Amino acid sequence: MNEDRFWTIIESARTSSAASGSPFDESLVDHLCGCPSQEILEYAERFDEVHDALYRWDVWAAAYLIGGGCSDDSFMDFRAGVIASGRDWYERTVLDPDSLAEHPDVVEAASAESDEALFYEVVNYAASKAFERLTGSADAFDVAWAGYRPVEGPGGDATDMGEDFDFDDPDQMHRRLPRLARLCLTERA
Repeated sequence: MNEDRFWTIIESARTSSAASGSPFDESLVDHLCGCPSQEILEYAERFDEVHDALYRWDVWAAAYLIGGGCSDDSFMDFRAGVIASGRDWYERTVLDPDSLAEHPDVVEAASAESDEALFYEVVNYAASKAFERLTGSADAFDVAWAGYRPVEGPGGDATDMGEDFDFDDPDQMHRRLPRLARLCLTERA
């Protein structure tokens, strides 16, 4: 699946969600259920690629600021939430994670002293939920995925996450993500 088709699916689900008032993840699963099984697998593959592209220290630091902390699992959910925000926010985040200080959900959460903006766990499982709904089997996606993308052997390429730094050091956070640090550290101090 090419990148444009992937983002068309995301944007269509966002539009459906806004029109119906249903949660984005439900609209996404509904949308995927209208696709052939092969396309759902291709969607899952592209999702993994765009999800992995956000696996960087600077993006994690943004999640840490927005969430008032961020574990490994929470970082997976945060990256899914950035994807669910659509292509524009995704591309802005890839270029400059500090731009999330302008994201309406982040601004609203900061003013409400909430740490839940952009953490969207169930988006990670949309493809498997679509398979389950189509087949009635909770294992259908795993079986199809194993045939589509066999497990790679050990020694895969290590991800370059960029420069690691101390998320608990306010000076570093203000220097590296100044807008988010101003918004999140000041509001929650």
